Amino acid sequence: MALDRWIALVFLIICLAYGYAAFFTLDATLPPFMKRNPVWPSTFPKVLAVLGILTSLYVLLGFEKSGEEKAPDIDYRRLWDYNLGQAVLLLSLMVLYALMLRPAGFLISTSVFLIAGSLVLGERRIILTVIVALIATGFVWYLVEGVLGIFLRPLPYFMGT
Repeated sequence: MALDRWIALVFLIICLAYGYAAFFTLDATLPPFMKRNPVWPSTFPKVLAVLGILTSLYVLLGFEKSGEEKAPDIDYRRLWDYNLGQAVLLLSLMVLYALMLRPAGFLISTSVFLIAGSLVLGERRIILTVIVALIATGFVWYLVEGVLGIFLRPLPYFMGT
């Protein structure tokens, strides 16, 4: 079996476990007044589980490959020929972003992550990258803080709340 089908099988198992939790365990502790709502806290996890199951079955059964030539599988003997350095560096940036989100604040950590991530992926127009990252970070912060009303610390602790 090809690598994409193995990944789809693992993804199917994860989605089935997630779906079981969403359909059978999340709603058990709801208070009675919330059971009358049309949208429950488990609605989005249920939709995600169903979409994940359908997507993994689509790949597992091979429907995505009908009508097109077969793409070559990853050659494990030439694994170092791929851009593993970029992937590992990007994953490291993600971990660093998650660790720095609270101490550095949303605006600084997200901007630095977007700029560094785009540079790792090969973007060389630094001025454009900085402008886009700052606008995107400010826009997302405004949506979360201003529109949704969810407090998101914009600045580091030492700069105030």
